Amino acid sequence: MTTSLALSRHDAVIDRNRQEYSAIYDELPFVGANAAISSMQLREQLLAEIARSGHSSNNGSKIYSGELSPGCKKCSEGVWSCLFINGKCNRSCFYCPTSQDDIGLPTTNNVTFRSPADYVAYLEQFNFSGMSLSGGEPTLTPGRCTAFLNAAKKKLGGSLHTWFYTNGSLIDRDLLLRLRDAGLDEIRFDIGALDYCLDKAALAVDIIPTVTVEIPAIPEKLELLKEKIIQMADLGMKHLNLHQLRLTNYNSKRLKGRPYTYLHGEKVTVLESELIALELIRFGLEQKIHLGINYCSFVYKNRYQRAAARPRAAALFQQPWEVVTAAGYLRSLQLQGEPAALKRSIDQLEKHDPMKNFWQVSRKQDQLNFAPQLADYIAVEGCNLYVTYSETPVRQNMSYRSPFKEIKLPSGRKICGEKVQIKHMTLTSPEATIFLDWINNNHGTERLLQNSNLSSLADYEQLSPGLQEYF
Repeated sequence: MTTSLALSRHDAVIDRNRQEYSAIYDELPFVGANAAISSMQLREQLLAEIARSGHSSNNGSKIYSGELSPGCKKCSEGVWSCLFINGKCNRSCFYCPTSQDDIGLPTTNNVTFRSPADYVAYLEQFNFSGMSLSGGEPTLTPGRCTAFLNAAKKKLGGSLHTWFYTNGSLIDRDLLLRLRDAGLDEIRFDIGALDYCLDKAALAVDIIPTVTVEIPAIPEKLELLKEKIIQMADLGMKHLNLHQLRLTNYNSKRLKGRPYTYLHGEKVTVLESELIALELIRFGLEQKIHLGINYCSFVYKNRYQRAAARPRAAALFQQPWEVVTAAGYLRSLQLQGEPAALKRSIDQLEKHDPMKNFWQVSRKQDQLNFAPQLADYIAVEGCNLYVTYSETPVRQNMSYRSPFKEIKLPSGRKICGEKVQIKHMTLTSPEATIFLDWINNNHGTERLLQNSNLSSLADYEQLSPGLQEYF
């Protein structure tokens, strides 16, 4: 049964998609209500069959068989930095979501790095244990690639897993040896860019420790991909990553002529792409093929990768009473009221945390910051609870609109972390009681969603489970 709250969320998502894709929106064949139901039933059947011997992680948003590649494990743990070593590509794949026509500077999360030493300092500062080089097409700038790999491996050694994305068109044995000697641990080939030819990936098998094929799940290639899965395993490749096709304003003209059905969501995605990715995992399991097959859904990337980036600089700002939520926001709790109303809470906290390790009271005794583990000792009667959520991104330049802390890099250049308030809400005593009980008992978000006011906090607390809903 679809609740009125779910329907209002659907309406908000549809409105957002309509605005983003305004030029083409009315021409897109979105899934109808009956087709959505039957497709979700098919997906549930596929998931049930996969669950017998397959796996899921990240709250059911990542579905796979066998083992995840080492790089995918780093990604799912949120400890990975992707450096776009350039922004130019020498192929023109119909599914590419953005233009790839400018070499540019090495960039990650809108921060550019001219110097390998500066980038390595960034990796150290934020405790990354995974690093990938992407593009564009990285092999168009091989010197950059080896320089950044060498610097990272020289400093961080085996504690850093490194991988590399390529369409394979410029790969040869000499370049593979150079990448290996620079410290490359894993290489990923988009064979869709070379008409699904596996020759270049096969060349890498005896040189790079882990060889992975990473491609979008193209619906019309289902039977071909079944054949390729068998070949990949026979050739000694270890992993296949399948991405969900998504629509962008850039690739829309190329996707529009294909027989795809579109789904509303955080972005517009292709229904059939998800279903054939799951079908390929089931096929691999049924055939007992020794190849890890991983479905990297769009909701996984959009939710979990973004959640990992939100609190990147949290350690620069986090107070002892603040926590990072499962959704990646830095949450702060503050009780406000007259000193007499706060006295009961303060008395209890002085008994249970006399050193004030996890709480702080203002000089006027009218504001009390406290950690969630102290919620049992908080009396909210006659007070308001202020709940604040912040992101702590790393920026190339400070905005001066939020608190910031500078980070000096080896070149003398500075980048910064900022604490950006995203959501602030005042809860009166009854709502505060519900919210603190929810925090203390680690409930799911269902109880928050049942309260029309508290429901707006759910997305800041936990990530939605599972794959996307079809509508």
